Order: sequence, then structure tokens, then C-alpha cells
Amino acid sequence: MPGFLKRSLDEPDVFTRFELGEERIVDVGDLSFTKTVLHPGWHWQQHVGPIAGTQSCRFSHFFVVAAGHLQLTMDDGTVHDLRAGDVADVPPGHDGRVVGDEPVVLYSPSGARDWARLPPPGERLLTTLLFTDVVGSTQLAERLGDAQWKSLLHSFLRTTRLHLDRYRGHLISTTGDGVLARFDSPGRAVRCAQHLVEAAHQYDLRIRAGIHSGEVELMGHDVRGVAVHVAARVLALAEADEILLTETTRQLVAGSSLQFSDRGEHHLKGVSDPRRIFAFTGETVSEDAFLTES
Repeated sequence: MPGFLKRSLDEPDVFTRFELGEERIVDVGDLSFTKTVLHPGWHWQQHVGPIAGTQSCRFSHFFVVAAGHLQLTMDDGTVHDLRAGDVADVPPGHDGRVVGDEPVVLYSPSGARDWARLPPPGERLLTTLLFTDVVGSTQLAERLGDAQWKSLLHSFLRTTRLHLDRYRGHLISTTGDGVLARFDSPGRAVRCAQHLVEAAHQYDLRIRAGIHSGEVELMGHDVRGVAVHVAARVLALAEADEILLTETTRQLVAGSSLQFSDRGEHHLKGVSDPRRIFAFTGETVSEDAFLTES
């Protein structure tokens, strides 16, 4: 068991200044904790939107408001006023602004790193992409009705974001009943997918997952490139409770405790060359040591 840990936000691991705001991040064991200060006059559309290249924020946020008045406007026009003492779980698709003359102070657990630190548009990087979706969602929605289905899906997506935080995944977008996320480690992507499959069962849901590692172009919070299309096509091959990945990703985790079975070569729609596909079958040792790695 880890011993007592103490960190100070006055001595952050990451300190970022941005227009009319600042962010302090400290790492505490496997978690990160963030303090964000937004000064009067800050408005997401004005100060972040042009950098992100989107009309609204495409990231989810979970935070406690310690001071000030933050107003969020969702893509559907719904307006939420948040003040000191409020705890908010905010899905992607929102604008935000500081109301009044008092700075807004937010505290958030891990997963808040992308609130203000945005990559330069057009930057390319090697990453591992994870697509998920719910199997049989149309039939479920018809059986449960719109209201119950939306409530169930929202709860599961909230759980999904918690697992993404745990494995240092970055949510790129929600895809109706699934997500697209990127990871700096292929092993973390596979393990996250495994836990999402298990978590879905708690909601009487069954999901599938497709994983591919490759170079993508960053466009604000979005990603583009052939790698995105390959990962989506791999997802389309998967069955319920199944995690499929390309040979590229399997080679990157060679020597780990992750186990796979060969599913042979497949011609993926829109992709010129056939790709060898593997299915995740389990892990030979506990992942505890892995989660404590830096």
C-alpha cells in the first residue's frame, strides 16, 4: 500500500498561463489534481474556441466551484449557472463564461489537463486510438424508451470518462452511444477497453471496442488521419464484449502480460492494404504494477 502523500498546488508539476486564466496541476500518486482560475471577462468562445477550432468545448469536465460565477451554455441551448459549492459533471458540447467581477476558481481531479492546454493546430503525433459503441443500442432504445435510454447512456458514459481518467486517456468525442479516445500508451488503451467491457455489464449493456496505433493530425481537440479510419473499421469487425486491435498495436505491447489471438487478415473498407487483426483474450498477471508506472 502507498504511504501518506502530500502535494501543494503552490508548487505545481505543471503551471500554465493563458488569456484571462491560469492552471496548476499536481500529480498525487496515480492521480492528478487541478486548480483552474478564470478571470472576469473570460469566455470560452472568445479565448479558447479559436485555438480549438470548434464552436464549443468538445471535452467533458468534472469539477467543484470554489469561488465565482461560471455560466455554461450547452449546444442544445440549455444554460447552467454554477456558483461556489456546486459540483458539476459537464458533458462535451458547451460554451462557458465568467459572470461578474469575481474570478472563478475550479478544483478538479485527474482528467482536467486539457481545459486550457491545447496542442498547436496541425501538429502530428503517434497515439493509440480507442473506439467503443454499445451493441444493439437501437433495440435497447426502443425497448426502454427515449428518456430511460438517455439516462442509462449518460450514466454509462460518465463511468466511461472515469475509466479514461484512470488510464490517462483523452476523450476526443462521444459517438452517439460510444466514445473515441486517444492514449499515450497502447497497453493502457487495451486495459481501459477491458474495464469498459466489464463496466458495461453493470448497466446490462454490452459494448465492443476497436484499437489502432498510428500517427494522427491534431485539430484542436479533434484528430484526423488514416489511423482514425482504421480504428473505426476495426471496431466494425468486433462482436459484443470483444476487443479487437491491429497488428501495429499488438507489436507495440509485445513482451507485456497482455494476451491476444490471431484473427487473420482483413480488408478494411476505405483502407488500401489488408490489416492483420487480433483479439484481446486476457492478461497473465495483475495490472497493479502497471498502474503505478509513471
